[in-house]
Amino acid sequence: MKTLKLIDMTLKENVSSKDHPLTFKEKLEIARNLDRVKVDSIELPPLSGSKADLLSNKTIANLVNTGVSASVLVNVKNIDDTWESVHSAKNPSLNVIAPVSPVQMEYTCHMKAPALLAAIEDQVRKCRFHCENVEFTAEDATRAEKDFLIQAVRTAISAGANRITLSDTAGIMMPEEFSAFFSEIREKTIQDNVEYYVQTSNVISMASACAVSAVIHGADGVKCAAISASSPSLEDIANIIALRGADLDVDIRLRSTELNRTITQLNRIMDARQTHTDFDSSAVADLPNVCLDANDGINEVIKVIKQIGYELSDEDNSKVYEAFRQVAVNKQFVGPKELDAIIASTAMQVPSSYRLDHYVINSGNVISATANIALEHEGQKLRSVAVGDGPVDAAFLAIEQIIGHHYELDDFQIQTVTEGREAMGSALVKLRANGKLYSGNGISTDIIGASIRAYISALNKIVYDEA
Repeated sequence: MKTLKLIDMTLKENVSSKDHPLTFKEKLEIARNLDRVKVDSIELPPLSGSKADLLSNKTIANLVNTGVSASVLVNVKNIDDTWESVHSAKNPSLNVIAPVSPVQMEYTCHMKAPALLAAIEDQVRKCRFHCENVEFTAEDATRAEKDFLIQAVRTAISAGANRITLSDTAGIMMPEEFSAFFSEIREKTIQDNVEYYVQTSNVISMASACAVSAVIHGADGVKCAAISASSPSLEDIANIIALRGADLDVDIRLRSTELNRTITQLNRIMDARQTHTDFDSSAVADLPNVCLDANDGINEVIKVIKQIGYELSDEDNSKVYEAFRQVAVNKQFVGPKELDAIIASTAMQVPSSYRLDHYVINSGNVISATANIALEHEGQKLRSVAVGDGPVDAAFLAIEQIIGHHYELDDFQIQTVTEGREAMGSALVKLRANGKLYSGNGISTDIIGASIRAYISALNKIVYDEA
């Protein structure tokens, strides 16, 4: 039985949305979910030239166990940077993308056919120097002149490509037409150890049907997406193979039992970013490019502080910048996560209206998590008990009961500060009040204690600001 390979393009298709671009955190969460269901490869978009793109690619490459494919546009000379961004992945590959229809090659690349063939050969050869697995994607292949398309595919294979993807960008072919087209190109270019993939478009709601028809006629893999309006649905392809795979003599490695939960989680991410309203929508659009280094001055740092959502005084901006410089000296990049932690521990240091007296947490796999929290406020000891979905949730609910108010939890992060059995844990809590963002930091050998202290730290800043 043949194992069909599935390459997911969710990140490639959604990362550059102008209306709701993915944040750094969302990219990682999407990659983590795709890795969980074991897609064969995660395809990343071409680098835009920003440091943030480089950083997110590197982080994803180190985060996942599945394959990672980085895209290279045939007319952009950034192969070295692209390879550098994914070379640490367990199974990295490079994908040279070239439009092969007469209109698109001139409109997109400003090249005639001979120049494009030379560029394909050059880019594929350079990719092959870095990487054993090199893909060539023929975009708009169904509208290309067949003789030229065949020549382009043969050129790519001769230069070292071992994976060919034929893309129906127009998306107007019926399944029978597409399978006939695919079979003809494959038969006239096939060589040993070369795999053929298809990338179909859902313009007339036939993307999955066209992809499966190509599989029946020998396609080794399908480009699809867990969340997409234009590509074949990962869920649809998985369902078709689950129900008819035995008849087609085809199987997939995908964890189908995990797929439904993963799709639900990814939809939550997409819905949240599309419905999220921030005080500065243009700043949110710039968030994917948040990435600083030691060469950035105070004005650049202040701009990023505002993009993340903080409104700080001149004094606090200066404090954050000084702390940033100390961190940046020892790091190649400082991203939103590190800057958040710097702001939480440096800016808006205020008197403690609320102090933690003690806490008792009960949690286990056979009981509901409960938190007994006691705070001191204006000389009085206030206490509450709450039940939550977990120990941290229970603790935060108990604090809310004490103060009699619910603040929106904008973000919550935990990480270790030191190593060993007695490692210190650091927690970052971001609360939103009246549209303004407040962050608190807490450190403890007990991560629950660190989380409680971080919440109280952010709370005290809100109380001080509203007094």
